[in-house]
Amino acid sequence: MIEQITGLPAGTLGFRAHGRVTASDYETIIVPDIEAAFALNRKLRILYHLGEDFAGFEAGAVWDDAKLGFRHFSGWDRVALVTDVAWIRTMARTLGFAVPAQVRLFHNGELEEAKTWISEPFADG
Repeated sequence: MIEQITGLPAGTLGFRAHGRVTASDYETIIVPDIEAAFALNRKLRILYHLGEDFAGFEAGAVWDDAKLGFRHFSGWDRVALVTDVAWIRTMARTLGFAVPAQVRLFHNGELEEAKTWISEPFADG
């Protein structure tokens, strides 16, 4: 299940994953929110929190995530990934260099620090 994280500045979206994340979660929550935000913003920031109760992704959710990321490949400004899941942290460290955005990993206990980082003012230019 996916829920929005509220209280973030304009141009910044936040999502929290609970339990098992399905393709339906992406198709009904994440994709519409991101597409609507890109209609208003050239660049976006995203905070994604996979908390202690996160139980994994269905294959369809992984595919939807990849499609969404590639569709807006150059549109990301910052990505904050908050999780203690070792294999996700390893994958993010391994593939993070390929994303044309600032990507930063945070542990679950650093959620507030992640919110602060993702909310810093956009650089001019």
